[in-house]
Amino acid sequence: MDMDRVVYSRRASRITIFAQLFGILAIILLLIWLLHFREGIEYDSFNGYRVFNVHPLLMFMGYIFMSGQAMMAYHTIPSERSTQKFMHMLLHLIAFVLGIVGLCAVFKFHDMAHLENVFSLHSWIGIGTFSLYGLQWVVGFLTFMGRAQEETKMRVAPWHIAGGRALLYMSICAALTGLMEKYTFLSLNHILRYGEGRLMNFTGLAILLFGVFVDLSVALAHYV
Repeated sequence: MDMDRVVYSRRASRITIFAQLFGILAIILLLIWLLHFREGIEYDSFNGYRVFNVHPLLMFMGYIFMSGQAMMAYHTIPSERSTQKFMHMLLHLIAFVLGIVGLCAVFKFHDMAHLENVFSLHSWIGIGTFSLYGLQWVVGFLTFMGRAQEETKMRVAPWHIAGGRALLYMSICAALTGLMEKYTFLSLNHILRYGEGRLMNFTGLAILLFGVFVDLSVALAHYV
């Protein structure tokens, strides 16, 4: 049994490295896309498109990437359980706060452009996922950082873990549908620049693979 734990621990650690690489790659590709092809990033700009660009950057780099870090920090980094729990909750809180800023950016852009809010499948998935993410954090904090009884923690833990993994894939689904929505808009309006479509596709693949490797590292860590 001890040998099996060592094997799974090593595999989880190696897969974590792949998750980090794809996460960093996705951030780099996002920055190239937004800075080189899409006019830059600035929340307080008078240019609505620069305001909008805060949204995809923070929803991945702030929300999805940081929530993935929170999951891996708890399951794959050797440390005291109390330290793991604290870092897990803190990183999720940072992800949630940055996600709020990212959502505010897209609502601000819609107000500037006089566009309807929450009208697409991407926005429905995104708002639903983010709302459930906030609920998950509050329930997790009250249960595992509060003074809940051990029996209660044991009952909630499987749902908390399964819910976290489901929310990770839901957030990635929101990100990919968002990229598809943006690609369609740029293409239909004939403002898609040469090479931009391929860059967006590679960005989407990097985001997807980040989520896959985060989930694999967490799944293997349960056998440790």
